[in-house]
Amino acid sequence: MTLAARLAPFLPTRLIAAAAGLVYPRFEPELARLDDLCPPGCGTAVDVGGWYGPWTRRLAGRAHQVVTVEPVPHLARLLTSTAPANVRVVRAAASDHQGTARLWLPSGDEGERGVSSLVRRDIHGRALEVPCVTLDGLGLRDVGFVKIDVDGSELAVLRGARGILTRDRPALFVELESRIQPIAPVVDLLAGLGYAGWVLPGRTWLPLDPAALEAHQARASYVVSQGLLRRVLPFLGGPRYVNSVLFLPDGRRPGPRPEGVRDHGAHALRKAPR
Repeated sequence: MTLAARLAPFLPTRLIAAAAGLVYPRFEPELARLDDLCPPGCGTAVDVGGWYGPWTRRLAGRAHQVVTVEPVPHLARLLTSTAPANVRVVRAAASDHQGTARLWLPSGDEGERGVSSLVRRDIHGRALEVPCVTLDGLGLRDVGFVKIDVDGSELAVLRGARGILTRDRPALFVELESRIQPIAPVVDLLAGLGYAGWVLPGRTWLPLDPAALEAHQARASYVVSQGLLRRVLPFLGGPRYVNSVLFLPDGRRPGPRPEGVRDHGAHALRKAPR
């Protein structure tokens, strides 16, 4: 367990939420590039796996409505009480069916680490029974952007959103980690729906190469154990661990300047030699 995770239970949750909002764009630089992901004037943006709300709060300034799906009870309550007025919080886990499900957490963790999941891994030691919903079942309209960070159940979330993906063609920002689940099923599902992936290893978006992403994650997997604080402090250095993919439909490209994606220079995710 990292230092931040040890301290979190002793700190006010609102302080943790404020700190997360401040440092998260360094941890996940795509959050600072919302022009590329969620254009101003977006109708509905969806944050699946809200945690302390760093994405929810940023999206609230760009979309007419934000719907945040968060299954951890005290985090959902925090988001409900602190989020802007245009945010609707759904206290549930998103999946491909409605009902109830087991949400797995590490022993002694109340959700602070952000690694709760419907998919049990070796880090998980206990479970909560939580409501389970599909995005298609939430009655959403005019969905322009969906962010999904659910530590392994991304495929189920997407299956439960087929109607939205077919009707509204939103941009998708999906966490994909080969150390948790194979990434090919998600890539294949979205390719079948007309979506192509993009990654941001540096300053330029590059077309997703699944094999290169897996190779990068294998090389940089040690970074994951360093915790959020160590990964965002610039003087500690180290490589960035890329674990999220922007999926756009119908030939769309990220960024305000489409020509920017043509720069395929040397980046961390250059395909490894065979």
